[in-house]
Amino acid sequence: MNHKLAIEKILEISSSLKSDTILKTCIEFLYDNFDKYSWIGIYLVKENNLILGPWKGKQATEHVKIPIGKGICGSAAKSGNTEIISDVSSDNRYLACFVSTKSEIVVPIKKDSKVIGEIDIDSNIPNAFNNKDAEFLEKIADIFAKFL
Repeated sequence: MNHKLAIEKILEISSSLKSDTILKTCIEFLYDNFDKYSWIGIYLVKENNLILGPWKGKQATEHVKIPIGKGICGSAAKSGNTEIISDVSSDNRYLACFVSTKSEIVVPIKKDSKVIGEIDIDSNIPNAFNNKDAEFLEKIADIFAKFL
């Protein structure tokens, strides 16, 4: 699926569901429609931690609570910047979740310039993510911010 159609679908989902099911439904839609996404989850900022919210993948991650500043997710939450990791094995911040993960993208969700959560996506494909993916997911993060 191309990014433009996906954004249209996310907007459609977000306008038709109750707010407590929007994120879960959107995560499922993204996972089901982008083959390179092997795991996708939403982390929400609670005090000084990221707490795992809705997710979809073949298995659960053990990282359900990540301190802000720790790992790639915690670094993205601290800096407020999208992180694209082409090869997770070469990044010493990576908190290993799945042996199969080769690359990762983490996109902060912001409200009034403050990070309130993030989209975390793993891929079993090396170099799976680029700037176009970042732009796409940053638009999705802006949509999600309205429901957090």
